[in-house]
Amino acid sequence: MGSPVFLIGGGWDRAEVYEPFLREVRGRRVGCLILDEGDGTAQFERYAAALRTADPGCVPVPLLVPLGARFEPEAVLDGVDGLLVCGGLTPAYQDALAECLDRLPGLLAARGVPYAGFSAGAAVAARRAVVGGWLVDGVQVCPEETGEDLAEVEVRAGLGLVPFAVDVHAAQWGTLPRLVAAVARGEAPYGVAVDENTLLAVGGDGARVSGAGRVHLVRPAPDGDGVVVRAYGAGEGFAL
Repeated sequence: MGSPVFLIGGGWDRAEVYEPFLREVRGRRVGCLILDEGDGTAQFERYAAALRTADPGCVPVPLLVPLGARFEPEAVLDGVDGLLVCGGLTPAYQDALAECLDRLPGLLAARGVPYAGFSAGAAVAARRAVVGGWLVDGVQVCPEETGEDLAEVEVRAGLGLVPFAVDVHAAQWGTLPRLVAAVARGEAPYGVAVDENTLLAVGGDGARVSGAGRVHLVRPAPDGDGVVVRAYGAGEGFAL
């Protein structure tokens, strides 16, 4: 692990979940990467308000990527001190980042730019990213409306900023079974399901939870039969 990585499971009720990330930002400018589906400016203002509530001195910077376009990080990272990858359609965020998956982590490390992911941005931080779906071999594992425009559960290449898969809105959307299925099938080595208004800060050899909800850690069972799930609340943590 290099610089700390901050994973937010969604939600808008607790601006303080941004505070640990903002404390790591050496300057004031936080780039907000938003997939622009036509309302990018309005979405940016929503994130900017949350960031300013957490730190009035923060200067949010819009990094809008049109739907179907690719994110080119080299130029924009010159002007920001921290990167927040925001929420939206997770498969589309993975697609927008697809051509810089191998470059972006090195650029962040070289420039000392900490990473935070909100919802979709948390999911794509993983080495193996759970991007959506609600069926496994045609069998429902989570609500259809959480599928992110996908039917079968899909796990794609991610940024590799954390070694585990990430699912989000866990308690609110019922996505923990999707993560369990991905780990049980060997599509991810292990994973975390993060509730809304909840932060998992990952750094060094461990991870720590803060905020209003819980993080469920899903690991393969020691005997190779199924998985083991453990919940962690605010102030608790686990080794990577």
